[in-house]
Amino acid sequence: MKAIRILPLIAFVLIKFLLQIFLISPEYDLQRDEYLHLDQAHHPAWGYLSVPPVTSWISYLIMLLGNAVIWVKFFPALFGALTIVVVWKTIEELDGTIWAQILGATCILLSSLLRLNTLYQPNSLDVLCWTALYFAIIKYISTEKSKWLYFGSIVFAIGFLNKYNIAFLVIGLLPAILLTEHRNILTRKEFYLALALALLLILPNLIWQYQNHFPVIYHMKELAGRHLVHVERSGFLKTQLLFFTGSWFVIIAGLAALLMVKKFRPYRLFFWSFFFTLTVFVYFKAKPYYAIGLYPLYIAFGSAAMTNALNVRWQKIALPILVFMPVLFFIPMWKYAFPNKGPVEIAKDAEQYRRLGLLRWEDGKDHAIPQDYADMLGWKELAKKVDEAYIRIGDPQKTLVLCDNYGQAGAINYYTTKGIRAVSTEAIIYTGLILTRLTRISFA
Repeated sequence: MKAIRILPLIAFVLIKFLLQIFLISPEYDLQRDEYLHLDQAHHPAWGYLSVPPVTSWISYLIMLLGNAVIWVKFFPALFGALTIVVVWKTIEELDGTIWAQILGATCILLSSLLRLNTLYQPNSLDVLCWTALYFAIIKYISTEKSKWLYFGSIVFAIGFLNKYNIAFLVIGLLPAILLTEHRNILTRKEFYLALALALLLILPNLIWQYQNHFPVIYHMKELAGRHLVHVERSGFLKTQLLFFTGSWFVIIAGLAALLMVKKFRPYRLFFWSFFFTLTVFVYFKAKPYYAIGLYPLYIAFGSAAMTNALNVRWQKIALPILVFMPVLFFIPMWKYAFPNKGPVEIAKDAEQYRRLGLLRWEDGKDHAIPQDYADMLGWKELAKKVDEAYIRIGDPQKTLVLCDNYGQAGAINYYTTKGIRAVSTEAIIYTGLILTRLTRISFA
């Protein structure tokens, strides 16, 4: 029986990796933010202006592996594949059939996660940590074994040290716990021991934040003033519908089952936490993709609920249709939601991209191609030109290559063949130490 269940899962994981390879046109370089994260491997710290340290640890591993693009793309694809595995195991915990697992895996595979997992950013691991933390809570509810609380605290710590976004999960979950019988967890010693473990694991980053005057607050103010100001609350909610377009019938089924099906009553706190978490995101005018990690859990609930509600006769008819639905909706996604077409080809179909809102950038205006795609062009050429200029300088060893932004600096450092270490004053913490170093290099 286990072999029957494991073989389809292996197939989904392999398909996941294969799809990630074919989703990016060779016309594109790495994306702007990817260069920032890769360059952090050269600057180890317990925190950075825009992100916590976990991505820099992975970048260091990528550097040890040779810094090849295949490794840059491997890790987000791996986190996406592991998200499928966790959803698979969640459905199993909910007594879902093999068809339920296939349905859930299909919904996760053919979704916006394919786009998210093409980029080496903290977001792929963030979604995995959300899904794994929800899984730990489900396991604790079903078994009442304290080891799952400790597992959950470790997952939270990894998620927090990867991207502070996981705090929204906790903010949405706490009032849901208070509304249900699970509030008694607040009286248990192991709950506070798990909290202490999580605090201990994230403490180095909190100390770093304190020592650097909480740059996360500065970064959030920057986001609010420059980017989030263009986010409309109604637009946030509309965009949520696009992330799992072919799977909303499963998500709705999961929410309905949590509210009405007796078997899922022990997990009803997740019904309330769904709406609490979305409300918090809307209130803070968060970027729409911040909420992607919320949905895999409800796909697991919906898949288990829908297949359990069908008798054997109807399963043979309905389940193949249910599995085909995400495939059907994925076809237009394949055409427009991924960088598998070059800029010229996109320009020929610009009106359709505009109607879908894909040409709207963070400045609130429409541009020729999607913002992420524009941020994947010209970096190799830039690095080549800098290399050519660098070797013509009389004394290159005493020359500072100072860039306007971290994308330029990171790309030059990634592609240079002349050993250049370009710098930028963007995305650094303005401490006296760093300013002194820049001054000394500048006047050398």
